[in-house]
Amino acid sequence: MDRFAACTLLDQYIKDPGLKKHCLATGAIMKALAKRLGGDALFWEVTGILHDIDFELVNGDLQSHGVKGAEILTGAGVDPEMVHIIRRHNHLLFSGSYEYPIEIALQAADSASGLVIDCALVKSGRLSEVTAKTVTKKAKEKSFCGGM
Repeated sequence: MDRFAACTLLDQYIKDPGLKKHCLATGAIMKALAKRLGGDALFWEVTGILHDIDFELVNGDLQSHGVKGAEILTGAGVDPEMVHIIRRHNHLLFSGSYEYPIEIALQAADSASGLVIDCALVKSGRLSEVTAKTVTKKAKEKSFCGGM
């Protein structure tokens, strides 16, 4: 699945603009991590984009989050390996059982996406203009992002 197809599928299930930004930011982080960790950048990016595809559908119910997403993605013909990773990304259900770099990266990217989005807002609002230097600098500022 390419990035455009992933975004089109995401748009079918996610309406909240903030959640869409979170998914896109998670995808962007995953793409960068794949390049550093020797993963397939497109596969990792699409995994990040689609990781919360079921969040509005399950209304934030973390007992079914990821499981419902796996059903949606399987029905859409998404790669079974990607479906498995997304199904297991819910740390409340699967914490401590991650073994592959992509699973660990998804946990980190999911958590860091808010900081990256806020850094983009300081820039021109574009995720593509956020650099590692910007994130590192802003993360150290206690007044930025609630002192993450």
